Amino acid sequence: MTTTPGKPPVVDLATWQAAREELLLREKAHTREGDAIAAARRRLPMVELDGSVEVTGVDGPVPFLDLFQGRDELVVYQHMWHDGAPHQGQCEGCTTAAWHLKDAVYLNARGVSFAILTSGPWDEVAPYVEFMGYTQPWYSVRGVAAPIGGGMGHIVCFLRDGDRVFLTYSTTGRGNEAVNGSFGLLDMTPYGRGEAWEDNPEGYLSEDRQACWYWRSDADGVATWGPTSRPVPQWTRPGATPVKTLGRHGDHH
Repeated sequence: MTTTPGKPPVVDLATWQAAREELLLREKAHTREGDAIAAARRRLPMVELDGSVEVTGVDGPVPFLDLFQGRDELVVYQHMWHDGAPHQGQCEGCTTAAWHLKDAVYLNARGVSFAILTSGPWDEVAPYVEFMGYTQPWYSVRGVAAPIGGGMGHIVCFLRDGDRVFLTYSTTGRGNEAVNGSFGLLDMTPYGRGEAWEDNPEGYLSEDRQACWYWRSDADGVATWGPTSRPVPQWTRPGATPVKTLGRHGDHH
């Protein structure tokens, strides 16, 4: 075994294979536990809601029941909103999540519809959706009580039985990572996600790797929370130029 500064040790193939098979036992146990948790999730009790509550989308106010699009199940992402802020001042974490949920074709194939709900007023939300190029349906839930409205930053699942609507599951925080396939791939790499909380061998991360690099950056891709930053996905959009204010947290735009 030899060493290279800031990198894993170098070994022969047989030694690597033995270490890989040892880790595989843990990975299989992790998978089986995940399956067991998913089975328990499917057995959670549910709460009946009023499906006639109106939310506002591109076609105006519609009953929440319409979001099922005739399917039996519905998954929504609840997107936070900063009133009056320009595009670059909107929630970076929610932008990251929504960016990974642009295509629901496989959900639809399993009889599941998808929509994004936001607490923002529709007249502000509509131009943001157009700027970002989102193709999934968005709806404003301004004034709608939880769990359809209320706290944002959640993934929520609903079930329909005829005209009856039920809440079945909700998660937030790192529970939202299920939509971000990039994290799963990065977790397979030697350097990981580049987050400060990760358990990495000493010397693995160079000084230019910063926490929350996937949330905000400047035009050069440098992670920053300053007024010249945007949520990272926005830099792919036409017209996304450097700015001087986020238009929030006491700033004025």
